[in-house]
Amino acid sequence: MQKITRATLGLFLAMGLSGVAAAAAPPTTGLGQAWPNAVDVSASPHWHVYVFVLNGIEYVQVNDLNGNVIGAVGTAGGQFITLPIGNASQYVATPQQSAAHAPSVSATSAATTVYRDSSMVLTATPQTSGITTLNAASANTAATCQDPEQCGAGSP
Repeated sequence: MQKITRATLGLFLAMGLSGVAAAAAPPTTGLGQAWPNAVDVSASPHWHVYVFVLNGIEYVQVNDLNGNVIGAVGTAGGQFITLPIGNASQYVATPQQSAAHAPSVSATSAATTVYRDSSMVLTATPQTSGITTLNAASANTAATCQDPEQCGAGSP
């Protein structure tokens, strides 16, 4: 009887630990959704940020407080790419590419860091027109440069 209890306990412990391990890994699906089944990792209470990882590529999506997708970037090995999702995808800048459209208006506030990890920093800047620009930068560049426009980190 005691062996069955130990075996049952071991089984439940193994199942519990595998669930924790699965929960710790970023999801691979849900990119582009208003409310993906992913943890909100935003560094700001004014935004929702979700991270997805597939085949070694990290995808970071920024949503506003209403769940509207603003834009997303993909990054791997120090390279960045703007993804064609979100209502402001044409206003996303990376170190490798400027925003497709530069806003002809000015910022309503300073850039807010919405996401930071060991490889990248992502900021959001609301504009007077109501759009939001996103700027992705390498974490190394962001640490040494306080003004992305001056440092050439994909200024819009």
